[in-house]
Amino acid sequence: MKLLIDADGCPVVDIAVKLAKEQGIPCLLLCDTAHEFFRDGAETLIFDKGADSVDYALVSRVIPGDLVVTQDYGLASMCLARGAQVIHQDGWAYTPDNIDALLFSRHESRKLRSAGVRMKGARKRTQAQDQAFEDFLRQVLQTSVQG
Repeated sequence: MKLLIDADGCPVVDIAVKLAKEQGIPCLLLCDTAHEFFRDGAETLIFDKGADSVDYALVSRVIPGDLVVTQDYGLASMCLARGAQVIHQDGWAYTPDNIDALLFSRHESRKLRSAGVRMKGARKRTQAQDQAFEDFLRQVLQTSVQG
């Protein structure tokens, strides 16, 4: 098992690297040239800036049993199809039961934006969200290492 992080715009990189290191799990940070991340305890893989270049690189490295951290529903769907566990930066799991609804919601939002509807932006990230992610990731890693 390894932990792969879609690091472009990911606010929980430090938390994820820390927990992977604690559990002795290899950790890969995947990012493009505009978002280079280097953290002690993780290997950084940098890809050309471009639409979905990091996503495709991550998917090509995922094997069954790996754990992926991403906020990208499309990437989550591809990783689930390859047998990975996938979690969101807010501390919940993508599953075969919720991914279709998430992708549909993303599609509908995109249609509204292209029709000129103004959508609210993301709220400022809170410490509670970071804590929820840390608690959830810790639980997932401990379960995976033990079982």
